[in-house]
Amino acid sequence: MVWRAIYCLATWLVLPFVFAYFYWRSRREPGYAGDWGERLGYIAEQPGAPIWVHAASVGEVLLIAPFVRALREQHPRVPILITTMTPTGRAQARERFGDDGVRYAYLPLDTMGATRRFLRRAAPRVGLLAETELWPNLVAASERARVPLGLLNASLSRRSAARYQRLGVAAIMRFMLSRIAVIAAAHEVHAERFLSLGANPDSVHVTGNLKYDVSDMESITRRGQALREQWGALERPVWVAASTHAGEERLLIETFDRLLQTHGDALLVIAPRHPQRFEAVAQILSGSGYRVARRSRGEAVNEATDIVFADTLGEVPMFYAAADMVFVGGSLLPGVGGHNVIEAAALGRPLCVGAHIEEWREVIEALAEAGAAVVCDTPSALAACLRAWIDDSGSRERAGQAAAEIASTHRGGLLRSLALVRPLIVG
Repeated sequence: MVWRAIYCLATWLVLPFVFAYFYWRSRREPGYAGDWGERLGYIAEQPGAPIWVHAASVGEVLLIAPFVRALREQHPRVPILITTMTPTGRAQARERFGDDGVRYAYLPLDTMGATRRFLRRAAPRVGLLAETELWPNLVAASERARVPLGLLNASLSRRSAARYQRLGVAAIMRFMLSRIAVIAAAHEVHAERFLSLGANPDSVHVTGNLKYDVSDMESITRRGQALREQWGALERPVWVAASTHAGEERLLIETFDRLLQTHGDALLVIAPRHPQRFEAVAQILSGSGYRVARRSRGEAVNEATDIVFADTLGEVPMFYAAADMVFVGGSLLPGVGGHNVIEAAALGRPLCVGAHIEEWREVIEALAEAGAAVVCDTPSALAACLRAWIDDSGSRERAGQAAAEIASTHRGGLLRSLALVRPLIVG
C-alpha cells in the first residue's frame, strides 16, 4: 500500500521534531525529559504475557481505573502493563494502581521499528486501548505479532468521522479498524461511525459508556464533603466550573460577577481542562480582583476566598462531590463541542453547559429533558440558572437526583466490556 510507505517515511522524518517538542515541554514538565528510550520501544522485558492496557493521559487513566481493578480481580495471576503518552498520565496510573502486579511504560512513537520492538519486549496476550487511540504502525505490528487489539469505551466524534472522510484518510482508518478484534462502542451513534469507516461488523458491540460506572462513588462523595468542610463552605453556595478552555474563564468570571450581585458568599472553583494552561489561567484570575486560593500550592480556603483555582490533576470528581452545582466547559465557545458531563451527573449534581455541545448532545439533551441540565448561551443566562438553583434548594436537589437516576440507568458498560474482552485474554 502506497500510503503505508509514505506514512512510515513520514514518521521517521518527524522524529527529530517530536523529541525537540519533548525537550521543549520538559522545561515546564520535567517528566518529558526522561525515558526517551521507551518512546522508541526500548521498554523492559515483560514476562508473563501481560494484559496491555493503553490510556493516553490522565482522563483516560481515570476512565479505565475501574476496568483495571476489575481485571486484577478476575485475573489475579496475570500481570498488567499500563502504557500512557504523557508523564502526568503515567504518574496518575501509578498513583491509582501501585506496583503490585502492574507495570508501566510509554507507548512507543508510531515508527515501524519502535512498535515492533515494543511488542517484542512486552509480549502481551492482548492490547486494550482506551477510547480511540489508533496508530497505523502499532496496529500493523500487533497483527504481525498476533496480539489481538480491543477498543474500550470506543468513541468517534461526528467532526472526527467527517474529517477522516474529507481528508482522504478513509483507507488508513479502514486498514486499522478492520484489524481490531473487539470494538466496545460507548453508544450506538459511535458504533455506526466505526462501521461507516470500515470496521468489521462482527467486532463492533455497543457496551455503553464506562464513565457511568463510577465504582468508588461513596469514597468520592465522602472526600468531597470533607473538602467542603475543610474550606468552611458548608453554608456557602459552591459552584464548580470544570474542563474550561481558552476564552471561557473570562466569561465565567463575568458570570461570577453577576452571581455575586445577589449571592455575595458564593464560592467558585475553576478547573481548566489542560495543565499546560494553568499559568495562563492563573494570570487571568490574579487580574480579576478576586481573592484566589491556588490548590497546587496548598493555599488556605476560608470565608474570605472567592475563587479556588483547581490547578491539580485527577481531583475533578472530588470537586464535583463538593459542589452544589456544576458547569462543564468546552461548551461556551465554538470549536470543542463540550466535555464529559457524566461524572457530575453520576454524583447527583445539577448541570449547566454552554450552547456548543455537539459531541455530547445526546447525553445532555436526555439530562435536560429530565430537568437535570440547563443549556445556557450567555453569562447572564448562566448566572440566572445558578441563581435559581441557589434560591430554590428543592429544585436543585430534584435536578441532582434526576441526573443521578439517568446515570444509574446507563450503568453496566464495565461488566459488558469485561465479558467482551475475556475471550481475548483467556483464549
